[in-house]
Amino acid sequence: MHTPFQDSRPPALSVSELNHQAKRLLETSFMQVWVEGELSGFSRPSSGHWYFSLKDRKSQVRCAMFKGSNQRIRELPKEGDQIRIRGKVTLYENRGDFQIIVEHLEPAGLGALQQAYEELKRKLQAEGLFDMARKKPVPAVPRHIGVVTSPTGAAIHDILTVLARRCPAIPVTLYPTAVQGKPATADIVRAITAAQAHGVADVLIIGRGGGSLEDLWCFNEETVARAIADCSIPTVSAVGHEVDVTIADFVADLRAPTPSAAAEKISPDQQEWIRQVDDRRRRLASAFARVLQGFHTQTGHLAARLRDPRRELLDKAQRMDELDIRLGKAIQQAVQQHRLRTNHLAQRLTTQSPRRQLDQSQSALEHLQEKLLTAMDRRLASQRDRLDHTGQTLNLVSPLATLGRGYAIARREPDGAIIRDAGEMHTGDTINTRVGRGSFTSTVISVNSGND
Repeated sequence: MHTPFQDSRPPALSVSELNHQAKRLLETSFMQVWVEGELSGFSRPSSGHWYFSLKDRKSQVRCAMFKGSNQRIRELPKEGDQIRIRGKVTLYENRGDFQIIVEHLEPAGLGALQQAYEELKRKLQAEGLFDMARKKPVPAVPRHIGVVTSPTGAAIHDILTVLARRCPAIPVTLYPTAVQGKPATADIVRAITAAQAHGVADVLIIGRGGGSLEDLWCFNEETVARAIADCSIPTVSAVGHEVDVTIADFVADLRAPTPSAAAEKISPDQQEWIRQVDDRRRRLASAFARVLQGFHTQTGHLAARLRDPRRELLDKAQRMDELDIRLGKAIQQAVQQHRLRTNHLAQRLTTQSPRRQLDQSQSALEHLQEKLLTAMDRRLASQRDRLDHTGQTLNLVSPLATLGRGYAIARREPDGAIIRDAGEMHTGDTINTRVGRGSFTSTVISVNSGND
């Protein structure tokens, strides 16, 4: 239903709704951005947060960096600094201010240095300059230490102080060089070359004290890195503070967090040596005393056990006499035993004369021959009687004897089959008949298969 008082205007947003939608649109459209410009209007309230603007010749943008993020910044930025920030674009809804919440801040140009650092690091790593296999061992007790650093910096003072405390007997040679600025790159390379040409140092410390990335940059140069990698002397990189890491640290044979730490790592502790020598001297004296006491005790035991040589000789002589007597008795006994055995064997030989054995064997043979002949005669007679009996039995059952009593055997020609049934014959068949004496052939004229 339409009334004349109905509002036909489009719906309107509240200011809060507008700012909220704008904030959401900005945060979803710009997830993270890098922005570079001049710092302006820097303020740092008691909360610890930082507020400033970033501007160029045409525009500016407000920025906020909260305490949790700005605590990582080592150097406080100042008005007019050219800086580079990383952060998220958003809207401060209470005032409708467009701003950037800063997560990281660095001087302008630092990004380029960091990029160059990473590119060189990847290049040298791909070439194998960081590999542990190519690193030279640092001597445990160096004979001579070389130092490549500034003669006026704190690094050489720290190194010499540590070495004087730990082992002042080790000689140190300084190969002076600039350690900051563009000329320092070539100067460091010349100092490393000079140390190799000098040929006295068996370990080389290369480094300087702390500073900014720009201050330490000469130790990130490729020529310096390659000079360290090609150095024939084992190298120790000691650049900056513990948090500073340079390309030289990766290429060197050993990395120390500070120049003082480098001196600590490569030098033996003289006081520790003295303590060890004193300890070993005490242990050696104690061991020597124990061994000496053992020798005294053993000598006493041996002296107590030592006998008079003349008494030993008399004992041996008596022992030899006893053995001589026992040997004579043993020889006599052995001769008597052999004599008895010989007599016994002679008697056995007489009773077992070959001739006597031949005579006995001849008599036994003749007796056996007589027994054999008698047995053969009895055997032949028995076999002859048995053969006669068997012949008689065979004659009684022989078919020929049956034929002799008037019987005949009829065979059909030509297969020779014996005829047992007249029904098997046919008129005209040929028959061969065997009788007691001889046989004859006949032809069937008629067949009667009856029983009569």
